[in-house]
Amino acid sequence: MGSLVGLPEPFIEELNVRRSHEEKNRRNQSGKECSYSEAPEVLYHFWRNFGNLPEIMNHLKSVKVLDSRRSHWVAKAPAGTTVEWDAEIIKDLQNELISWKSLEGADVDNTGSVHFDRVPEGTQVRVMIQYNPPGGKVGAAFAKLFGEEPSQQVEDDLNRFKAFMEGTETPPAEEALEPKVA
Repeated sequence: MGSLVGLPEPFIEELNVRRSHEEKNRRNQSGKECSYSEAPEVLYHFWRNFGNLPEIMNHLKSVKVLDSRRSHWVAKAPAGTTVEWDAEIIKDLQNELISWKSLEGADVDNTGSVHFDRVPEGTQVRVMIQYNPPGGKVGAAFAKLFGEEPSQQVEDDLNRFKAFMEGTETPPAEEALEPKVA
């Protein structure tokens, strides 16, 4: 704040209000990718059945499919708590892309996409997530400290997905692979 010395007090207060508002609205972003030997069709089919995702994502407690575009998510949060949100698919290109946004009332406002890009060796999967952590920067630091911060989890999830899909991790029960609507 040393650079603000000598400025009129109302001007400094306005700058602080604006800075606070900008920080509050700033979204954290995370992007990770991983190569898989499987075809995009196989990986997309597994991922698109959101009920499968708690099998590969340790931070997810459950995902309940509500209809063809909406789902309800429950995730672990720091200190043994949980966060919940409803999400809506905003773009679904079979075997290529799934993108979503959280709906109003989410504990964690988020949006993201999963890309399934065909490459000569199989598929490159890219996950992009943007989110507003509860509690702003303090909440994000707390989540990171306890290993519950989304950007930390994405890479672990992709590695677990790779082990799972390449058969080095036990798959879920066969019936879990079929889409379910509540």
